[in-house]
Amino acid sequence: MTRYVALLRGVNVGGATRLAMADLRRIVTDLGHGDVTTYLQSGNVAFNSTVRDAEKLAAGITRALTDELALPVPVLVRSGRELAAIAGGNPYADRENDPTRLLVAFLATPPASSTVDALTVPGGENVSFTVTGRELYLHYVDGGYGRSKFTNAYLEKRLGVAATTRNWKSVRALAELAAG
Repeated sequence: MTRYVALLRGVNVGGATRLAMADLRRIVTDLGHGDVTTYLQSGNVAFNSTVRDAEKLAAGITRALTDELALPVPVLVRSGRELAAIAGGNPYADRENDPTRLLVAFLATPPASSTVDALTVPGGENVSFTVTGRELYLHYVDGGYGRSKFTNAYLEKRLGVAATTRNWKSVRALAELAAG
């Protein structure tokens, strides 16, 4: 068994994509996965699985959410080992004590190097970022994510990949859940 975390994009942040965590737990359990636990109300679910292919896991959860709840949302999956590396690899963690100013954008696939090279922060904002594989570490130096134009939607448009963003407190908590 491998421990995974599925991250759903855009769940319970607006009126259109409401999802009860009990439904998410049931769907993941019904797919044959074990020890299913959700974190917060924003579409984070940890589970054990014998399946070794994260893309296959994501596709199965996506299909079940669409078929059973008519909720077509992107689902990204990371293993417990990957989440531990992400939580231990933040290049900005030693510079910032406020976890609301540190975020990680989880990307469906690694973006093309040309799009990463062309990625810029909107004018007047002080945001540092580092792309590492399928993750983009973010440090909002002068303020929080809520006031920035350097958002998940902005990143998806500029990088050309599906993404979902979590604050540093959530990333650390998910890494702990994924550790078992």
